[in-house]
Amino acid sequence: MTNIDATVSLFDRIGGSATIDRLVDRFYERMDTLPEAKVIRAMHADDLGLIRDVLKRYLTEWTGGPKLYSPEKGHPRLRQRHIGFAIGDAERDAWMLCMRGALEETVIDIAARQDLDRAMSGLADWMRNRP
Repeated sequence: MTNIDATVSLFDRIGGSATIDRLVDRFYERMDTLPEAKVIRAMHADDLGLIRDVLKRYLTEWTGGPKLYSPEKGHPRLRQRHIGFAIGDAERDAWMLCMRGALEETVIDIAARQDLDRAMSGLADWMRNRP
């Protein structure tokens, strides 16, 4: 990574809000249609509109874009917000299956996609709250 690269946020590297929007839309489309994602789809309301918007705002801020999540929701406290859901290896893997497919379809820059995948993998693994 060069000095110039270090100053460019992941948000900018992947293409900004347009890419975040497409990424989240493709993620939830996969969750809605992939049989392997049934376990995580069942954790969500029938209407994904609200959670889709929340994830877009969260990912925008998490990747270094504008602060769209924390002014409304405060600190993410992701594990606390998800404590009511049993999240183990199967749920983590289903989430990552949907996210990796969405990343492949939406993030053109291979290095940025790999960096985002690595970060999301760590986040998904950290979210587990059961064996």
